[in-house]
Amino acid sequence: MVVGFLAGGFGSIAGVGGGIIITPVLVLFFHVPLPIAVAASLTAVIATSTAASSVHVERHVTDVRLAMTLELTTTLGAAVAAIVSAHINHRVIAVIFICFLLYSASSMLKKELNSGKHVHQESWEIGQAYSVRNYPAGLGMALIAGSVSGLLGIGGGPIKVPAMYLIMGVPLRVATATSNFMIGVTAATSALVYYGRGDLRMGIAGPLVVGVFSGSLIGARLAPRMKTRAIAYLLITLMVYLSGQMAYKIATGSFQ
Repeated sequence: MVVGFLAGGFGSIAGVGGGIIITPVLVLFFHVPLPIAVAASLTAVIATSTAASSVHVERHVTDVRLAMTLELTTTLGAAVAAIVSAHINHRVIAVIFICFLLYSASSMLKKELNSGKHVHQESWEIGQAYSVRNYPAGLGMALIAGSVSGLLGIGGGPIKVPAMYLIMGVPLRVATATSNFMIGVTAATSALVYYGRGDLRMGIAGPLVVGVFSGSLIGARLAPRMKTRAIAYLLITLMVYLSGQMAYKIATGSFQ
C-alpha cells in the first residue's frame, strides 16, 4: 500500500501512471515474477488514471479530443503486445525503449536549459489556446506507447507525455493531464489479456490499488501548484531512472 501510494502520487503528477515504479519494485524487492508484476502494475495504472483524470477533467486541463484520437492506436498496440508478450523478445523492445527515453530526456533538458525558447510553455494557463500538430507522428508514437505498456506494465505515459510535448506541440501541463486520462484505457486493454492468462493476482494488485488511488488524488491536486519547469525536470529524472532500470534488467538477464 505504501509503494502504491508513492507511485500513485508520483505518477499522477508526471502523467505516467506510476507503473515505472511499481513494476521494478515488485520484481527487484518483492521477488514477484515479471508477468505477475506487469499485470498488477497495469491494474494500479487504471486506478491512477481514474483518480487523477477526474481532477484534471474537472479543471478542463485534459484535451479529451486529443486523448480519444491517440487512443485509436495506443489501445491497438496495448492489445497486440499483451497477446504476444509470452513469445516476443522483451530485450529488443527494452533496448528501443531505452534509446527513446534517453533521446526524449536529452531533448527536453535542452529545451528547459534554453529558457528563451520555452516561455510559451511556462506561461500557458487554463483556457489559453494552443495548436496541436503532427497527428500522424503522434498516432505512431501512441502505437509504440501502447505496445510498451502491454509488455512492461507502465501505462505508456513515459512515451505519450514527451510525444505530445515535443512532437505535437501540446503544453506540458496539458500533456500530463491528457496522458493521465489515456493510460487507464491503455492499461485496461492489456490487463484483460493478462487476467485471461491467470497472471493477475488480486492479493498483490489489491493493496497496490488502494494505495495508488489515494496517492493519485493527492498528486493530481498538487500538480497545478507546481511550475511547468519542475514537472519537466521531474519527467526527465523519471525517464533516466526508467532507462537505468531497463538496462539493469537486460544486463542481469531479467528480460527473456
